[in-house]
Amino acid sequence: MHTFFLLSAIVLTIIIAVPLVRVLKGPTVFDRLLATNAIATKTIVLICIIGYLYGRIDMFIDITLAYAILGFVGSLVIAKYVISSKVVRD
Repeated sequence: MHTFFLLSAIVLTIIIAVPLVRVLKGPTVFDRLLATNAIATKTIVLICIIGYLYGRIDMFIDITLAYAILGFVGSLVIAKYVISSKVVRD
């Protein structure tokens, strides 16, 4: 079981690189925001897997909850900024 989670963590790390390309080359801000949220979601799962591998899942769950809240608030702030900048331009 330990090997399965280790391989899952490695594959998940590789999968995180796919939306990273969209963050760097995204044609619009919304594409970049969506890719950032995808990376954050995969990172949360990766942190949980690492917590299981270290045998301290309780501590790592707390870290992932804080990371999820920060990601959500960050998305709201960026969305609010994009909307307010469009209103100012128009």
